[in-house]
Amino acid sequence: MKLLLTSAGITNTSIHDALVDLLGKPISESSALCVPTALYAIPGGAGHAWRMISGREPNCPMCELGWKSLGVLELTALPSIDEALWVPMLRETDALLVGGGDPLYLCYWMQQSGLADLLPSLRREAVYVGLSAGSMVMTPNIGEEFVHWIAPSGRDSTLGAVDFSLFPHLDHERLPENTLLHAEKWAAKMSVPGYAIDDQTAIKVTDGAVEVVSEGHWKLFTPE
Repeated sequence: MKLLLTSAGITNTSIHDALVDLLGKPISESSALCVPTALYAIPGGAGHAWRMISGREPNCPMCELGWKSLGVLELTALPSIDEALWVPMLRETDALLVGGGDPLYLCYWMQQSGLADLLPSLRREAVYVGLSAGSMVMTPNIGEEFVHWIAPSGRDSTLGAVDFSLFPHLDHERLPENTLLHAEKWAAKMSVPGYAIDDQTAIKVTDGAVEVVSEGHWKLFTPE
């Protein structure tokens, strides 16, 4: 899959244009599946999930972009149903919209549901669109600063689909712990390069090539 890893969804024209470029066609001609699972592991998660699914999350737009069709892929339900009921749908969709919340909880259910194993086999034209935790889950690990839900392994490791880590919501007015200074301390403990990105920034990954798409600010940290 092609990847668009965002901090807060499709928040500006540049990120919107990057998504359309990855899709290879207008959003109005594209199908999407929404994955709200990570939201259930944070306070108020049920309400956040409803707002994401219903397209009523203006600060983090994903589902409200005018998709041709939109469905919900709830990862916690998948282990209990036949794969024939959801895998063909997944293989046919143009975009997978993976919401924010808790990245380790999301990683656990991506693995338990079988979605993590299926992602590499999805067609090349499909686009994975991550939002915050939905982006972080594709990295090798998230760092202790972002550990809240404790994985059975006790570690902060995630899927490792890319070779860098992410520090989202840089300098967010409601997150005083997400300053550049905090990002520098986070990066100093990471073994891979790390991007600190604000809510107007995304990372576009195509065939391993990484491009920063931004109308805001960001910083790349490299291990010493």
